[in-house]
Formats: sequence, C-alpha cells, structure tokens
Amino acid sequence: MKSNFISDLRKEKQLSRLLDMYYEKSLVYYDTCRVHDMKSQMAGIDLIFTHKQTKTVFNIDEKAQLDYINEDLPTFAFEFGYYKEDIYKEGWLFDIHKKTDFYSLATAIYEDEPNIFTSCKITLVNRKMLLSFLSKKTISKEVLKVYCDANKEHHGKLKIKELNTRTEGYLYFSKNNKSEKPINLILKLEFLIDQGIAKRLV
Repeated sequence: MKSNFISDLRKEKQLSRLLDMYYEKSLVYYDTCRVHDMKSQMAGIDLIFTHKQTKTVFNIDEKAQLDYINEDLPTFAFEFGYYKEDIYKEGWLFDIHKKTDFYSLATAIYEDEPNIFTSCKITLVNRKMLLSFLSKKTISKEVLKVYCDANKEHHGKLKIKELNTRTEGYLYFSKNNKSEKPINLILKLEFLIDQGIAKRLV
C-alpha cells in the first residue's frame, strides 16, 4: 500500500480551478479567496468566503472525492481517525483545533482526460450544525472510539445503532487498501441536505 499524497496534490490543484469557477458563478454575494499558508490549512481553512456587504467571513475546508473520479456517490466520508507509522491519530471531524465553518464537498467529479476536470457537484456543510446534530444522535468521539476498539481487525462497512445504515450512514474501515488505514463516518448527502445541515451549491 502506498500513499497517494503527491498525486492527490496535483489533482487538487487542477480541481481547484473548476471549483473557483463554480464559486464565482454561484456565490455572487461573496468574495472568495484561497488560503495558501500551511498554518491556516492545518487549521482547516482552504478558502475564505467574505460577504460583499456585511463583510462576514466564513472559513471553508475543501474536501474532494478524488478516489472516485467519474462516479457519483450518494455519500461522503468524514474522517474520524487514521494511522501514521502505526500510531493512531485523530481525524478532522471532531478536531477541536480546526477553525472550519463550512466544508465544501466536491463529489461526482468528472474528467474527459486524466486530471482535466469538466464538472462536479459541490455541497456546503455547516460544521457547527453537523457536530450539533451528531451530538443529538449521541454520536461522539468517545462513542465511535468504542466501536473502533471493539472492531480493530475490521475492514469495510460497520453498522452503528445510532444511524440508519440505509438512509443516514455508517462507519467504514479502510484497513486493507489504504496506507493510513482511515476510519470514516460515512454520511448520506441527501440526508444532510434534508436535515438542513447541508446545501447543494451546484
């Protein structure tokens, strides 16, 4: 298993051009600015949306389904944890140090030729509302860690009693096919939209 870090960086750079075009077209009341300093990016800020009249600022963390080019998945993976050199690390979902206001999720990414992206969907997810919703569902860092500790050798989908697997979501362990062995909370995008937590931009 190898990390696709360098390849993903190239893809992200290409994809950002398409995303910026969509932002400019759809967010007519906002100025958008990409953030390039590493400190901000580590804090979960890839872009800043600034309202043109009120000057209200929102920190945006971009996430893209780059492993599923030319596919339109109904779900998105929210990172709960992963392993670095066999040491467990907390993912970005419950990281209290992140300053993200919204996730900008790029899905259904299509290309005509390698890394020449032609279209995608963008779903904006309110991070504060998402965490509040998960809390009401009693889905916490501690609860998910219990599931992880009880299923250390598990690979693939794992149903959890707090979510309807078919309509809401589940846990997913990528133990055998990814170098960082991520553990993700998989959530249905339409469900998040129905709950008022997310909104489809394009």
